[in-house]
Amino acid sequence: MTLMCIPACSDIGLEIHEDTDQLIRIEQGMAMVKMGDCEKDLDFQKKVCKGDSIFVPAGTWHNVINIGRSPLKLSSVYAPPHHPVGTIHRTKEEAENAHY
Repeated sequence: MTLMCIPACSDIGLEIHEDTDQLIRIEQGMAMVKMGDCEKDLDFQKKVCKGDSIFVPAGTWHNVINIGRSPLKLSSVYAPPHHPVGTIHRTKEEAENAHY
């Protein structure tokens, strides 16, 4: 499980997990979820808010964008883990530069 806090007007960043299904739950705030089979064609777009869940099938490009005025808090469940136990990234840029 990963917990994230996304500042207003920010996002998790466009990503894909080739062999991993993912379940994302919005814990606080409002977001726009974008998904698609192609990095440049995210043909699924949906506004979500607290209590909503999003299933992202393996091999699907996706991004979650904070469209609210306050921090977006979400939890994400997937297996196998993509980060070592106890990993904390303060920013999206820090996470992008991490090497595991």
